Amino acid sequence: MKKYSVIGNPIDHSLSPKLHNYWFKKNNIDATYDKIKLENHELKNFIQDIKEQKIAGCNVTVPFKQTIIPFLDKLSLEAEQTQSVNTITFDNGDLVGHNTDIAGFDTAIKKLNFSIKGKKVLILGAGGVVPSIIFALKNMHVQEIRISNRTREKAENMRALFNNLKILEWGNLTDFDMVINATSLGLNNETINLDFSSLGNNKLFYDVIYNPHETNFLKIGKQLGHMAENGKTMFVYQALEAFKLWHKIEPKVNTDIFKLLDND
Repeated sequence: MKKYSVIGNPIDHSLSPKLHNYWFKKNNIDATYDKIKLENHELKNFIQDIKEQKIAGCNVTVPFKQTIIPFLDKLSLEAEQTQSVNTITFDNGDLVGHNTDIAGFDTAIKKLNFSIKGKKVLILGAGGVVPSIIFALKNMHVQEIRISNRTREKAENMRALFNNLKILEWGNLTDFDMVINATSLGLNNETINLDFSSLGNNKLFYDVIYNPHETNFLKIGKQLGHMAENGKTMFVYQALEAFKLWHKIEPKVNTDIFKLLDND
């Protein structure tokens, strides 16, 4: 029986085991998938377990999407360009880092009835998944991407990766069509201390967090009359891309999948 896992810290919120184990059963794959909380100093030994195929492959979440890279042999084009890895495969003796967050976010936005081309987007946060979101947004031909982070240095690091990225001081809100919460604020029902009340109409509030189902950020967006969407669809489709990389099978995504996850 092959073993797969997702590593991160924190990791309790992750629904990856629930989803992948469901797909294993549906596709008659003899494998298990669990979640593992790691500290930075434990990464090297964990990676060695994949090299020795004690673990067949893994997903990577916050805060290891960048720090895992030096332990890998190769990166996919998308992982190289974003310097962000969320999926690791073992290929002919090499550990290969992939980025399926890009495809997950792209699919999630396309499934919303919200045209993003030529629009202005504000991203809150500069951590793990942000390079993937910026990469996807650029491919969607948005007009402008602004980023705001509580620690400006991290936002500057993003600007070093991507041209034409504008940095906004935390707390300064300008006009935009879509605001994305890519911070961890909301995992434990925290509130983002920003005033969105002066914005116009018909904005899209998007939170990459999917568990809890509705963060305070999304509640505020709804209360102000805006469209609000969590990261569950992105989560499902990034998982689908990882599943395809490992098993060469495209699992089905249907209403049963979302019911399964909503019942957690």
